[in-house]
Amino acid sequence: WAGEPVSVSGALKLSAFWAGVRVTAETVASLSFDIMEKTSQGKVRVPDHDLQGLFDASPNADQTAVEFWEGRVLGLCTTGNGFAEKVLRPRGGDILALNPMPAETFVDRTADGALRYRFLDRGKEVTLPEEKVFHVKAFGDGDMGWSPVEFARQGLSLALATEKAAGHAYSRGLRTKGFFVMPPNVRQLTAEQRADAKKTLVEANSGPNAPWAGILEGGVDFKAVALSMRDAEMILNRRFNVEDVCRWIGVPPVIIGHSAEGQTMWGTGVSAIMQSWYTLRLRTILKRIEQAIAKRILTPAQRLRFAVKINYEDLLRGDTKARSAFYVALLNAGVLTINEVRELEGRPPVEGGDVPRMQSQNVPITQADELGHNGGPPLGDDE
Repeated sequence: WAGEPVSVSGALKLSAFWAGVRVTAETVASLSFDIMEKTSQGKVRVPDHDLQGLFDASPNADQTAVEFWEGRVLGLCTTGNGFAEKVLRPRGGDILALNPMPAETFVDRTADGALRYRFLDRGKEVTLPEEKVFHVKAFGDGDMGWSPVEFARQGLSLALATEKAAGHAYSRGLRTKGFFVMPPNVRQLTAEQRADAKKTLVEANSGPNAPWAGILEGGVDFKAVALSMRDAEMILNRRFNVEDVCRWIGVPPVIIGHSAEGQTMWGTGVSAIMQSWYTLRLRTILKRIEQAIAKRILTPAQRLRFAVKINYEDLLRGDTKARSAFYVALLNAGVLTINEVRELEGRPPVEGGDVPRMQSQNVPITQADELGHNGGPPLGDDE
């Protein structure tokens, strides 16, 4: 409707869209990916598993893990899909590498219903079968995730048009459009008069280097025919566009440096917003990636024994107070041992730190006499 064409590259030229997509992709890519083995005692990390280095260190010959996962999440946030080609061992079918595929990959089905993936590689079309593609889908229903850029094209076009209008206004030195009106006694200009008026009135007052003032002679007047930036509420429109873009890509405006009217950029309110983003947005993306790995990379036999866990708790590392409270709660409940906490903090184990411990204040009321006062020795009859 606004007349501006919208593409992924065009959307990324909007600062709000760029910042929202970037912070989402970088945050997810910065988390650690762990291969977990399912045992009778629960899930245990397997650091020496063949897939551990593939997911968390070097997915292919050219990229680090952060670079690779940034690209997959970038696809989720723009086209709604993240793709990678699985490089398989000639014998045995083990995955040797995950090579990035363009987000502009098309998915369809063959006559027998099998999925196939088509994309351009250096000008040539490449077609891959389903078993050779790792595919993560964003929100949607069907063989492909739905593209946020496609569905947001009206709002993105309006934002692009607003930025374009602001740029044109500044390129004209904030001068408005209009007409030079001749006095009533001049019915029609001759060709020579029209050329002279165009040169002295129109051309002399257009462009970024136009003079700051001019002279209108012989009763000539100027009538504006365009809204001023103030009348068009340009500043309010640009603020709304930021919030609208953030709504489409699921990022609170405060995370990309935009605060609402009267809102600060710090405090408990912002912390609550951040936690909401972690819970309602990032966890969904992480779950999609975990399940895509389980379905499209792990074999059925591997799925029975192993799982992939993306360490969501890594997001707490920037908040010392929250991280400390998290550790204390799990230590007191016997969920983590001292050495497990030290390992998470990058510290060496200590002797005796592998024994789970827990507080004993909360006990059944029937055992209160056995434990005594405040967990001490039993009380005597005279006490």
